[in-house]
Amino acid sequence: MTKKQKRLLRTICIAALLFAVLFFVPEQFTLPAWLDWLPFASSRVAEDGTVQWLAPFWVRLGLYLIPYLIIGRHVLWTALRNIRAGQVFDENFLMAVATLGAFACGEYPEAVAVMLFYQVGELFENIAVGRSRKSISDLMDIRPDYANIEQDGALVQVDPEVVHIGHIIVVKPGEKIPLDGIIREGSSSVDSSALTGESMPRDVSPGTAVISGCVNLSGVLRIEVTQEFENSTVSKILDLVENASNKKAKAEHFITKFARVYTPIVVFSALALAIIPSLITGDWFVWVQRGLTFLVVSCPCALVISVPLTFFGGIGGASKQGILVKGGNYLEALAKTGIVVFDKTGTLTRGNFVVSEIISDSMEKERLLELAALAESYSDHPISKALKAAYGKELDLSRIASAEEIAGHGMVSTVDGKTVLAGNEKLMKRFQIAYTPCDTVGTVIHMAVDNAYAGCIVIADEIKEDSAQAIEALHRLGVHKTVMLTGDQAAVGTAVAKKLGLSEVHAELLPAQKVEEVERLLAQKRPGETLLFVGDGVNDAPVLSRADIGAAMGAMGSDAAIEAADIVLMDDAPSKLADAIRLSKKTLGIVYQNIVFSLGIKIFVLLLTAVGITNMWWAVFADVGVMVLAVLNAMRMLKK
Repeated sequence: MTKKQKRLLRTICIAALLFAVLFFVPEQFTLPAWLDWLPFASSRVAEDGTVQWLAPFWVRLGLYLIPYLIIGRHVLWTALRNIRAGQVFDENFLMAVATLGAFACGEYPEAVAVMLFYQVGELFENIAVGRSRKSISDLMDIRPDYANIEQDGALVQVDPEVVHIGHIIVVKPGEKIPLDGIIREGSSSVDSSALTGESMPRDVSPGTAVISGCVNLSGVLRIEVTQEFENSTVSKILDLVENASNKKAKAEHFITKFARVYTPIVVFSALALAIIPSLITGDWFVWVQRGLTFLVVSCPCALVISVPLTFFGGIGGASKQGILVKGGNYLEALAKTGIVVFDKTGTLTRGNFVVSEIISDSMEKERLLELAALAESYSDHPISKALKAAYGKELDLSRIASAEEIAGHGMVSTVDGKTVLAGNEKLMKRFQIAYTPCDTVGTVIHMAVDNAYAGCIVIADEIKEDSAQAIEALHRLGVHKTVMLTGDQAAVGTAVAKKLGLSEVHAELLPAQKVEEVERLLAQKRPGETLLFVGDGVNDAPVLSRADIGAAMGAMGSDAAIEAADIVLMDDAPSKLADAIRLSKKTLGIVYQNIVFSLGIKIFVLLLTAVGITNMWWAVFADVGVMVLAVLNAMRMLKK
């Protein structure tokens, strides 16, 4: 428990003990005969001649004020401060008016009990919020404290923020990797569970890219830094999670607006209940008491506390599983997902392209592959990397006079003084090259040298192990349409879609055409449902922004895609989408449960209060009891 929680618990215990003593001491008791000379103002002589003392009202009032002020002074002061600031109608105001009114009516035990149980509810709230924040703070442990760099043959610990791109850092076993980079020396296993939710360590070796926040488990690693600290994976994760609570869900906005309207209405309703019947019947005591009870019952604490707490818990629970949600509004929208649109490469497939076939009648296959690798050498596209990896030799970049990438088409380069085209069929048509269609399933790179067709290279991609499982799980969760948009060939896209069980596939699309397809699908949505787009590349950023919700692959995804997305999947596993939707549905379900339960109980008890069936003890349950139950229900979101 925090110091604040311990202090509140100690205050509650002291006030509860004093209250219990006062509550169980009788209002009248018999004095011994030898004390009958004492001048008690409210004493009387019983039939048997003994003197009975009746505690005067001012004695009882003074005694009950002691535990009341101990437990309620903060509420009274907050209510007074808010009134001065013009914020009159809140739960502090309701509690202050109701309890002070109860004292005025002589209901001293009830006044203390209302304030006591209200503070018990506050303690529950503090503990629940603390646990929820702990789920976030556990994630904050990924923040590295230092980076090791070598100076004069010794390791020196420095702030990660002073390390720049290209520097070599040393990570010893048991230490966090402080910055994104590529391993240059050493082999080890790294634990990425804090980032991705994966429990299995991952083996790394020279040439492997690693991200900040992972823990090095075994060998010493020397890592070349590829990102400044402010742009590193760990910084982006912390920024996303810390700012997630700023984006409220519609349900949270509704509760906030509801409380602003609801509270003044019930205050004036309580006044009407206390004054109007009293003027008619003349029985002011009864109706004022009912009005005060009405005030206590009507306090909206259960909703105001439990709804944001549920969303906060949902975001924290998702982060533990490697799913970063940028706000409660996206978590709420995710529960209503009806259409999911996927990019192919790097999302449903690994993006680990390998050259599977080279077809050429006009030149040697090795020469064709060399020209393709040189033509694509300035591109970071996975296909370009596959070509360079297949060539396997050092490229002499001085042979390249120019290189231009045409989005959705391919590369136009000048190699050894010759114009080399490397791309899809659209590129051949654009430059009016007569090409030979290739029926092989895979990504086909058509090659032309000085406007003459030279052949093609077939590159195959590997489908992720959990892609089919993800599609099946989404359909079970109520997603009625799964669509794949790809710039790849129609034959490749159709083959992948058929294998995974997707509803639709649209291939050979430019980035702008992907946006058009999403626009078309948005027009087909059912009322109340949302469209989710999942991608990973730079060219996916416009589509991620246009969709109702955008999800990006965080481990291999581009910075632009992660920035544009509303949800980030840290381990690039499509199956995490189903986990995210399942978690969002649970979150929204708990929110609706608390809204219905809280309002239902309050309306029922308010009606009983208006007709005089309930008393202040019922009010305590309808306010504090309901709040505690709602908070306990909301705390279920903190379970993984």
